[in-house]
Amino acid sequence: MPCTSSKVAPRTSSNARPMHGHSLPLLFFLRSLPAQLVSTTSSSSSSARRKKVMAVTPRGRPGTSIGHRRPTLLLLLLCCLLLALFPCRASAFHSFVGTYGVNYGQIADNLPTPPEVVRLLQMAKIKNVRIFDSNPKVLDAFRNSGLNLAIAIPNGLVKDISANPAKAMDWVNENVQPYYPSTHISAIIVGNEILGGADSGLAEALIGAVVNVHDALRALRLSRTIEVNTPHSEAVFGSSYPPSNGTFRPDLMVYLKPLLDFFSKTGAPFYVNAYPFLAYMSDPEHIDVKYALMEPNAGILDPKTNLHYDNMFEAQLDATYSALELAGYPDMEVRVSETGWASEGDASETAATLENARTYNFNLRKRLFLRKGTPYRPKRVVKAFIFALFNEDQKTGPGSERHFGLFKPDGSVSLDLGFKGLTSDSSPSLHRDQAAKGWIFSAAALLSSCSTFLFLALAA
Repeated sequence: MPCTSSKVAPRTSSNARPMHGHSLPLLFFLRSLPAQLVSTTSSSSSSARRKKVMAVTPRGRPGTSIGHRRPTLLLLLLCCLLLALFPCRASAFHSFVGTYGVNYGQIADNLPTPPEVVRLLQMAKIKNVRIFDSNPKVLDAFRNSGLNLAIAIPNGLVKDISANPAKAMDWVNENVQPYYPSTHISAIIVGNEILGGADSGLAEALIGAVVNVHDALRALRLSRTIEVNTPHSEAVFGSSYPPSNGTFRPDLMVYLKPLLDFFSKTGAPFYVNAYPFLAYMSDPEHIDVKYALMEPNAGILDPKTNLHYDNMFEAQLDATYSALELAGYPDMEVRVSETGWASEGDASETAATLENARTYNFNLRKRLFLRKGTPYRPKRVVKAFIFALFNEDQKTGPGSERHFGLFKPDGSVSLDLGFKGLTSDSSPSLHRDQAAKGWIFSAAALLSSCSTFLFLALAA
């Protein structure tokens, strides 16, 4: 929630391409073919250095030309068809697909059921979802959904899990083992915005909880597929302007240093909650609202790096990169665990309007879909979880806290970003056109692949 303060895979031989996922049916199919269709012989000449694929002939009739090309051609066409139907997939796991995700908060008494939420996310094509607990109804609903789900250990459990590794194992056994892998749990988020808060005991316990959860996953051989992390608010920074002057608070380094060492070893990113909305609200006289909303504006020039920034979101990320670099972690990725803009708020929260919320979220989504980096880290693609999926009517605090949703509690659209809501009318003709385009694309791809194999077969 908003804060008020502003593996590298093992190297394999170039000739060895292990099959994974949907390539297995192809392997089984080829093994079931008659031997005379799949046995080929290659001979080489040391002088010419070339290979010749021998003719495939039916067993028992050597010397004849019957089946010289037809079985080979048939086999190639069948391989082409099966590859199109069962494409090979890489074995490497990624905790975040694409660049766009959403926070699914549930502090409300009027939200759609978890199965309806899954349908809404699938309609919106949002692949990455983060929740703030490990609600079993949500974990069940996400089974076989094709969605990445990051689950969380609430702040209230962090001290116990830090003090006792068995508690970490119990938590994983209860909240991960019964669901994974049918529920694609991509990450376990330990606590939220702990550093910079008032509870120093909780801050001291954070690293222990993170390590114990990771060790529990490692014991179950899940540590390479499920990431362990913790998000931070802007309160961890000593300075953030200009971006090149980004630093962590010296008094928090006693807690941050072991966390950063651990994430550096596991390859995990640094999660930060970045809210231009809150920064603008804290100083509207000196911050251009267009700069905060990613609208055209003069921007700022960082005098140290000579880099130009036309929006605060990228400036906040580069301030984080600068702080990590100064702390000794220049290669660590920064990932945004929360960002958003409220569509409504208290009378004093004048920037919390429907128009501003729509503008920020629209521009942010467009920027993320460009799959580019920041001015200081141009090759590091920015990834972000949007806050939030729904307006949540039972959240405490300022009125804005209850109005960050992309959707209303009934599943209808709150911000017009091109999403379809659960209650909005959908056009059957549009769905038919999209389905037809999908079939046409698949057929064209299949025809292209088959043509290539046919040419190679005839040329053999």
